[in-house]
Amino acid sequence: MSASDPLLAPVKGADRREVGGVQMEVARAGSGRVKRVIYHPGFRWSKDMKGIVGTAFCMHAHVGFLVSGQIHIEYADGCRLEFSAPQVVAIEPGHDGWVVGTEPAVLVEFDFEGETARRFGMPEDHRHGAAHKNTT
Repeated sequence: MSASDPLLAPVKGADRREVGGVQMEVARAGSGRVKRVIYHPGFRWSKDMKGIVGTAFCMHAHVGFLVSGQIHIEYADGCRLEFSAPQVVAIEPGHDGWVVGTEPAVLVEFDFEGETARRFGMPEDHRHGAAHKNTT
């Protein structure tokens, strides 16, 4: 991706911020927000954000569309998900995540701040492992 790529251009009307090397542009949309998030190559939540956020895992739900790049997600129970653009993304709270490869991962995300999981009908934390263990 080049600097002139529209996927990386400033988003009109959005607030820009950077946290842990992650670039975010956030705009209000009704009672929610639309965000363009750029995760640079080498980014890993447990390395770059854990110390800032102060939790063992990312406890935010992510719902959106991965328009560029590739990310891997791992939950505390070892369950892994892989997302490669173009792909819809729905990630439950309680995960680590990292960029795969040399291309930035660009995610257009829709959220309701602390209510994202509930508003999208997702569990408040990942439960695949617990449900799976109960059936074996």
